[in-house]
Amino acid sequence: MSQEKQLAGHLIVECLVAQGVTTAFGVPGESYLAVLDGFHKYREQIRFVINRQEGGAAFMAEAHGKMTGRPGICFVTRGPGATNASIGVHTAFQDSTPMVLFVGDVASDQRDREAFQEVEYANFFGPSTKGMAKRVERIDDPDRIPEYVARAFATAMNGRPGPVVLVLPEDMLVKSTAARPTARVEAVEAWSDPGALRTLREMLLAAKKPFVIAGGGGWTPQSAQALQRFAENWKLPVGNAFRFQDTFDNHHPQYAGDVGIGINPKLAARVRESDLVIAIGPRLGEMTTGGYTLLTPPKAAQKLVHIHASAEELNRVYQADLAINATMNAAARSLEVLTAPPEVPWAAWTEAAHADYEANLQPQQLPGAIDMPAIVATLQKHLPADALITNGAGNFASWTHRFFRHHGLAKGHKTQLAPTSGAMGYGVPAGIAANLVSGRVALTMAGDGDFLMTGQELATASQFGGKSIIVLLNNGMYGTIRMHQEREYPTHVEGAGTQLANPDFVALAKAYGYEGTRITRTEEFEPALVAALQRRQGTVIEVMLDPEVITTRGTLSAIRDAALKKAG
Repeated sequence: MSQEKQLAGHLIVECLVAQGVTTAFGVPGESYLAVLDGFHKYREQIRFVINRQEGGAAFMAEAHGKMTGRPGICFVTRGPGATNASIGVHTAFQDSTPMVLFVGDVASDQRDREAFQEVEYANFFGPSTKGMAKRVERIDDPDRIPEYVARAFATAMNGRPGPVVLVLPEDMLVKSTAARPTARVEAVEAWSDPGALRTLREMLLAAKKPFVIAGGGGWTPQSAQALQRFAENWKLPVGNAFRFQDTFDNHHPQYAGDVGIGINPKLAARVRESDLVIAIGPRLGEMTTGGYTLLTPPKAAQKLVHIHASAEELNRVYQADLAINATMNAAARSLEVLTAPPEVPWAAWTEAAHADYEANLQPQQLPGAIDMPAIVATLQKHLPADALITNGAGNFASWTHRFFRHHGLAKGHKTQLAPTSGAMGYGVPAGIAANLVSGRVALTMAGDGDFLMTGQELATASQFGGKSIIVLLNNGMYGTIRMHQEREYPTHVEGAGTQLANPDFVALAKAYGYEGTRITRTEEFEPALVAALQRRQGTVIEVMLDPEVITTRGTLSAIRDAALKKAG
């Protein structure tokens, strides 16, 4: 340990540099001025991206972690800063994304007096299966900063990836320390038990209608390629878990579709009919299991093999017939060497699963001057194969979920950034972060209500040279909730909280330094997209969508009529 001392706030930043961090996101606060000075000191090695609201900063950090597999970094101030950032922490928890949130806090001698903006973070972020963080720790001794930062990275990456919160007392940050960073932390691989793999092979040999569901956190291009070889060896149909649609190549002849919201009814039936479900990576939450109906807890009707990186997740909701605790890299590489027989009895089953997926790409006829499947087809035509597709929460996301086909991780890149937590406002900052960090094309699908939750981050993009393309579907309402209203309380819409009076989105985009354009007909979209791809700055393409076009399969009127008919 060198005897040369520096401020603890500077050491925090030096530790991040030692962990390979080159970009951090956040909103400045007086509670961590010494850290901000550290960003100045190490400005040649790390960039601090200044956000406009802590929720946007946390979403950017989460997107960074999801894209790279190493913790995304976010800095916020105490109280309101931390509570604003909690939406991104919750998303990182539910999405199994590595992330570290640093919170500047009140000075140590002012604790427990309800000092200015004081919050008890251990209680607020509450590490547990129902909380928002894997670990919440407070650093009181500057000499132990390297220990805490290294542990935060290890905790965020190991097992089921997730967020860690580190609390930084203001007075601690201005103390001097001679401590120096520890070595870069790498994730630990947990390998499959050989006996369990033999059992899995026996279960496969006894199956007639097996089905693989792949997803969750911790995947890399190498593990996705190994998964593909396993599926090919055994001729297995593969579905991707909710909003992990880039885990298995959507163009592959064994791909069966995404197992999530708006699932293809034929795919849902196939999962129910399966006699062996092999879940590799997903935690099998509500969205992936169709509200716990595709597989019914605690003991599914199907034989269930559940492979997950966290031992705590196994047998927590579903009692698996075979539970394997393994990280995705290790699991997939173990599975690809399982010897398959020359022929399997489910070859036709796999072909039919893919045929059902292909048939689901054929759209229903819907009203209005905008043909959304044609819009998505135009995206598919012009976006590069490694483009990142981001979205927040809302029915608008279903268009890309159903019709856009990801080559994904097996081709070398993660290409979908979407919140399984269902957090509105995620897509805009995620797209900006993706472009800032990778330089790749980032396309965000957003709704009007969704955009307005974090649209101010366009200012962040313009300031730091970020360029994203935002396809903003404007139907003048919170569409998902309106859909539910029509189903449960038909005709009771006036004054019921879902109608929106929107700004001029084109003018707003230009005010932030983006280009803005509005289209009202399908044929206007392609030239607008081509121009956006060629433009140096980002672009908002506002698409005026008929409110009747509420889902990929039906209209508001049809939902309302069905509800009225049911009510008599």
